[in-house]
This record gives sequence, C-alpha cells and structure tokens, in this order.
Amino acid sequence: MGTTTRLTFEEFQRLPEREGVIYELDEGILLIEPSRTPRHNLIRQRITMQLMQFVESKQLGIVLEEMDFRLSPDTVRNPDVAFITAEHLKTVDLDLSPIDGAPALAVEVISPGNRTEDIAKKTQQYLEAGCKTVWIVYPGLRLVEVHSTTGVRTVREPESLQDELLPDFSLSLSYIFDAYQQQ
Repeated sequence: MGTTTRLTFEEFQRLPEREGVIYELDEGILLIEPSRTPRHNLIRQRITMQLMQFVESKQLGIVLEEMDFRLSPDTVRNPDVAFITAEHLKTVDLDLSPIDGAPALAVEVISPGNRTEDIAKKTQQYLEAGCKTVWIVYPGLRLVEVHSTTGVRTVREPESLQDELLPDFSLSLSYIFDAYQQQ
C-alpha cells in the first residue's frame, strides 16, 4: 500500500520546484504527476494554439498551459490547458501562483496511467469551483467528453468540437489527434 502525504496549502506552496514535476493538492493530499509523453504534449500544444488564436482574436481573456488553480482551501489543480475570461483576469495577479478560483475552461489530456476515478473527481472539483466547462481528451479513443453543469456530451472524430462557452469556436479533433503520425 502507498504512502499518503497530507499537506496544508501553505506547506504545498513551499514545495521546491523540480524540472518536469507537477504537484497537485487533492483535498489536502499531495499528488505528484508523472512526466508527460511527447504525444500528450503535442496534443496539449495543438489545443492551446487553436484556443489562444481564437481567444486573443476576440479579446476574451487568456489561455495558459499547466497553471496551478486553487479550487478550494486545500485543493490545487493543474489542468493541461486553461482559459481564463477577461473578467476573471481583472482579479488575477499574473506574478503569483496559484490563481485563485477555477478557470472558465479546463482541459485534461488523458494519458495511459490516468485512473478513471481520479479524472472524475478532478472534473467535479473544477465544476464545483465554478469552471463552466471541462474537456476530457482521450487520444486513444479519439474523442472528447465535454462536461458542464448541465451534463456531459461526447464529441468523436471526425466531428469538430464546439462549446457554448466560446461561440463560433471550432476545434478539429483530427487536427489535434494527428499531431504527429509516424510514416
């Protein structure tokens, strides 16, 4: 059986930064995320690029990768991609981490080692903290689950992903899943 490390938020903030290591705090329990695979990073980057171009062109806010968000007093999560609205941005100090509150959109790209119950819990934490939409991206299945307070819907390739949060935005699932295909 593994060891569980419990930390306060203050102790979490004092953890040393380590290259390639992502820490999360799950209701006071320290989680150490494994290094990402190249495919995971390519998919994350393609989502980020598309979102960033759209959000910046419409001046809707900002898009960040792997940013800490304090969702509750003892929970800090680090989505692969996050969209923060211009309104929320007014209350954010860009020189401090974590950001207080949830992003409007959190995107999690699933890796082979992710456990279903961990992803479900993280998704609920985002939504309960005020996140409007959570995208769970499944590269192996070539689909995205879109979670919101009104329910869950599944978008499968070759469809494109649209979201009420971002009117007129469209993300080609083929584009993100075919980030690199060996010949």
